[in-house]
Amino acid sequence: MKKKVWLVISIVAFICVVTIFVILGIRHYRNLQAQKPNEEYVQKPKETIHPTEIPENSDAPLDIPVDFESLKKENPDIYAWITIPGTEINYPVVQSSTDNVYYLNHTVDYEESPEGAIYTENYNSKDFSDFLTVLYGHNMKSGAMFAGLRGYEDNSFFESHRDVMIYTPDAIRKYRVFAAYVEDDRHLLYYYHQGQTPEDRNTFLNDAAAPREMQSIYASDVPVDENSRILTLSTCHRRGDHYRFLVHACLVEEIK
Repeated sequence: MKKKVWLVISIVAFICVVTIFVILGIRHYRNLQAQKPNEEYVQKPKETIHPTEIPENSDAPLDIPVDFESLKKENPDIYAWITIPGTEINYPVVQSSTDNVYYLNHTVDYEESPEGAIYTENYNSKDFSDFLTVLYGHNMKSGAMFAGLRGYEDNSFFESHRDVMIYTPDAIRKYRVFAAYVEDDRHLLYYYHQGQTPEDRNTFLNDAAAPREMQSIYASDVPVDENSRILTLSTCHRRGDHYRFLVHACLVEEIK
């Protein structure tokens, strides 16, 4: 009788171990997939377009190095693409019209996943014309999504990765990073819920330039004011659930 009991226990234990390894294998596979730079949708830029340059001849046909037509067939919520040269950040940008937190835990393929996607909330327009456009992404241990933003805590990395490119079906936009710091999650919520007056905008800019207790970097070589168009990249921070690491970049070039 005891032998049968031990046999049953051994079988159950074996099944549990196998199940755990299967689950870990699936998670590892998803992490590897999330780290892929989505190269199948990014065409190699032609000689006239470098990842950090805007064509000088504005009369020439605009050559967008992203296959938006194919992307939109897979997910109509995809409306832009972000890339930061020299980093693994190279992803489509989505926005749900019905649920601002859907892409917090869903990929662009509609799969439920802790990686989520790079997304904006519907407070923002999709043409990047707002004073402040906020892109959210998780800080994954695998290095996926916005984990690469961690580098901006280092001065040398900050100085060598100042350019952020945003592609849309009808435009190429180049942004210049001017600030990176840790902030509590009320910082962006205040802006959205208190209005967008010139006074609010100047308060936001003054806060971005203010010294902080933790590591923060601010570059004064990028002129910003209440008429600027700012791109904010927001991700989680090791300090805690109610803190975010923010990277601000100002639009410096645009061609449509």
